[in-house]
Amino acid sequence: MSAATTNAALRPTEPFPLPSDLSLVRRLKLLLSFSRADLSVSPVDEWQLKSALLAFLRNPPLSLSLVQDSDLSVSRLPDLQKRRRDDPVASGILYVRDLSFLHPSNRKGDDGAKEMTQEKEEEKYLQWRSSLVEKLAGIELNLKGVMYQMSVEIPAFDDFKAMKKSWEDFYASELVSIRNPVRKIAKRPDTILVRGVPSRWFAETRISSKASTLVTHTIFSALGKIRTLNISNDDEFGASKDGTNKGLISGLNCKVWVQFESYDDFHNAMNALCGRSLEKEGSRLKVDYEVTWDSEGFFRNAQYEPAQPKLEERDAPVHGRRKHYTPRIESDHRKRFRD
Repeated sequence: MSAATTNAALRPTEPFPLPSDLSLVRRLKLLLSFSRADLSVSPVDEWQLKSALLAFLRNPPLSLSLVQDSDLSVSRLPDLQKRRRDDPVASGILYVRDLSFLHPSNRKGDDGAKEMTQEKEEEKYLQWRSSLVEKLAGIELNLKGVMYQMSVEIPAFDDFKAMKKSWEDFYASELVSIRNPVRKIAKRPDTILVRGVPSRWFAETRISSKASTLVTHTIFSALGKIRTLNISNDDEFGASKDGTNKGLISGLNCKVWVQFESYDDFHNAMNALCGRSLEKEGSRLKVDYEVTWDSEGFFRNAQYEPAQPKLEERDAPVHGRRKHYTPRIESDHRKRFRD
């Protein structure tokens, strides 16, 4: 599928099909932060905080009745005694997955369904997203006399326009730093990094649970023409700082670097992956991966990485002691010429 076809097929209210029975489904992810709005020092009740926020979301004026309990998570931050009064005491993540209310065909008596183009539908979604963030930012929740103020943020990897501006500013700054005017050639990114996808979804069925290069190449080829890719385990994805999920099995998730042949394919692949979840037919799991562009030149650094000298391998410790080797020329000099 070409980049132009991919871009034309993207609609906020419709899933984008991928090979291996996978699909990209648009959803809204918001990062929440809760701070105390009064002088209370009572402990944070996560369950009450979540219940109060769900009630606010499901009732007017927001009326997000389709938000499930599992779409909202609230967790208390550690070391509350060491925090300043203005610091957050809890954090959360909110998902709005059902966006069918944005589609005009779902409204009775609406004749604008046929006239709604992909561009207009995308613009309508962005306006709704901005409006929702404005309504949620700064609200106060009263939990039995304890006041909490909430702040809202869209993750950087979910905002395509902000991410595009970041790589344009990055390469513009590199262009300015080059003193030689002859070498001033505008560069553009071509590699994406996707983290937190299940390895078994990218594996060969009934053969292995590890991600396969062939299957992964087939899946991402639906987004554009690929030059090369790399797969590795992503055991650090989603790991908490306090180490509570330290015992997770290694290899469950993987991260994928994908380098595309052209900037247009890269651009449209980023647009397709931003702000979406990965779903598989027959599975209830919704994978909320992270996607970003490669600013470190992963494939360029791997190509020009110098080989390790063999002498370092010979200097490995033997029985707890490091064995030293003398070059042959120096040893011959000692044998033939003694001081």
